[in-house]
Amino acid sequence: MKTIFESSATNEGGRNGHVTSEDGLIDFDVRMPGGKTKTEGKYSNPEQLFAAAYSTCFASALQAVAKEHEVKDLGDFNVTATIALQEDEDGFLLEATLDCYLPTVDQEKGEELVNAAHEICPYSKATRDNITVHLNLLMDE
Repeated sequence: MKTIFESSATNEGGRNGHVTSEDGLIDFDVRMPGGKTKTEGKYSNPEQLFAAAYSTCFASALQAVAKEHEVKDLGDFNVTATIALQEDEDGFLLEATLDCYLPTVDQEKGEELVNAAHEICPYSKATRDNITVHLNLLMDE
């Protein structure tokens, strides 16, 4: 296997700490979420960072599979990842929901693209059989 790119970040203090990347682009405090969708103050948290990374990676995978499926234009498409921190009798776990808005394709083609992207996205591969991932295709009404 050939490494194409790697990046690293360092956390000090856990969920109530500070995180930095080696290039300095990431350099901020993180805090434990205060409620279902709320982080107190202007802080991020691991779930928010994972959502940002997963949505970005999945959107790139959609662009790649669109080319393979001869879809020339995805328009103003977007992917929203929602990462839920959950707790059960065994401890904490994550669940992901990917809402994919593909305005230039019909439902059949959209589902085909979303499923194909899920097969090649590195984040989807990393989470496969580890966490529940829900895939949703959002359509214009």
